[in-house]
Amino acid sequence: MTTALDHLEPALSVRQVLTLERVLAGEPEVVAGAAQLDRAVRWVHVAEAPDVGVMLTGGEMVLTTGVLLAGDEGAQAEYIQSLHRAEAAAVVLGLGRAFPAPPDVMRRAAERCGLPMVVLHRPFPFAELTEEVQSRLVRRKFAAVSLSEAVRTSLTGLITAGAPLQRLLDDVAQHSACPVVVTNLAHRVLATAGERPAVDDVLRDWERIARQAGGSEGDGWIRAELGGRGERWGQILLCGYRGDTASGRLLADRAAEALVLHRMLAGNSAHTWEEQSAQSLLTDLVSGVVPARQLLPRARAAGLPVNRRTFVPLVVRDGDPAELDRVLRLLGLPGIVAELADGATAVLLSLARDQDAAVLTANFAARLTETVVAAADPRTDWDDVPAGMREARHVADAVASGVLDLPAVVRLKDVHLRGLIRLLRDDPQVQSFAERELDGLLCGAGEDLLAVLRTYLATGRNKSRTAQLHHVSRPALYRRLEAIQTRLGVDLDDFEQAASVHIALLAHDAQQS
Repeated sequence: MTTALDHLEPALSVRQVLTLERVLAGEPEVVAGAAQLDRAVRWVHVAEAPDVGVMLTGGEMVLTTGVLLAGDEGAQAEYIQSLHRAEAAAVVLGLGRAFPAPPDVMRRAAERCGLPMVVLHRPFPFAELTEEVQSRLVRRKFAAVSLSEAVRTSLTGLITAGAPLQRLLDDVAQHSACPVVVTNLAHRVLATAGERPAVDDVLRDWERIARQAGGSEGDGWIRAELGGRGERWGQILLCGYRGDTASGRLLADRAAEALVLHRMLAGNSAHTWEEQSAQSLLTDLVSGVVPARQLLPRARAAGLPVNRRTFVPLVVRDGDPAELDRVLRLLGLPGIVAELADGATAVLLSLARDQDAAVLTANFAARLTETVVAAADPRTDWDDVPAGMREARHVADAVASGVLDLPAVVRLKDVHLRGLIRLLRDDPQVQSFAERELDGLLCGAGEDLLAVLRTYLATGRNKSRTAQLHHVSRPALYRRLEAIQTRLGVDLDDFEQAASVHIALLAHDAQQS
């Protein structure tokens, strides 16, 4: 089986060879093919034979004094043509008795075929150059093999230990010392690794980078395809790799092999990485830990339109992320979907400014069954999106704790007092108030009475309905209500006292959840 190492060519460029100290002692001068000095030199070959081309396999730097070519311009032109046909990297001519000056015939022939031709103005022992270049190439080959095995061993160990995708990418970024980006076939960013400022710089310019992703590699941008069994599903990019290109390609190939294996072991789910990417972004937006401005490059790179848009934060209770994503695609609504904790799924819509956010949100909710869509007011400023996501989450939490007779799209105003309590649940004074009002029911047998109180207040103090829901007789319920009033020291028939207990109970439930 062909591996990444089989294609590795740990070469020096012609330009790099000419900067070696031993070469500089010979006062090198490029007399032809100056535009091709970045050609790779795989080997150095000393040869005087006019037909040296037949002994080459490509990529050699040929050293000669031209002693067998002097006085025969036809042989000189054929010599250059032979090197060109053999795809030699360059020819180095030592000036001396055979050629005291660069021969015009050889120079013109080299220029025509784009072969770098270098002359040495001072006597130079070719053996020293051969030894220097060969030893450097061998050291590079050894370093490449060591890098290959180190990366393979490290990534294999992480996969065996069940490490997540991000941990693998962090390891690749550590080896490459540059940002690493994984994309799908649409060039949307699925995951990144590397120093955060450098990654953000890459993502800020991602639209241009994505357009060039299928082009040739250069300036340290190295990519490897992700896929298997004849199917491609993404690529990994090393962004600004500072080592030699051959080592970069090897590293990218090793990383790609590991990512393919990781995905296969994870069940080969086509959307797993897309879901993880959206989940990471939306979780950071909801938490507010990362400033919204820092998340903007990630959102743009993930394919979310962000320029002059209206953002609608939604949270869906008991919604299937795959189903929600399918509905978005069906309605043609740009957005991202991700599952949060506690069975909630976040959805962030990105609408054009001239679209009716309320109508489109209602259309989205109408396509769902047996789910509650909690929505925050639309935001036109990206910096306001985290607050909107948290508002939608609060509404969804309030709905989950028992609000009845709600519209298809629930907003903060629809959950009234319960919604306000959810927003204030972390306030120390609210917590203290709840504990003080419910102190007699928060321990021991009081837990059963607390459940009865919750139902009684939720049904609007309907004794018949409460007895029915708790499967007890009315006299039994009366005894429990009397016990509740005794423990709390309140009269539940008094509206103000009942309201105070109800608010405390809502705060208690909000804090517990």
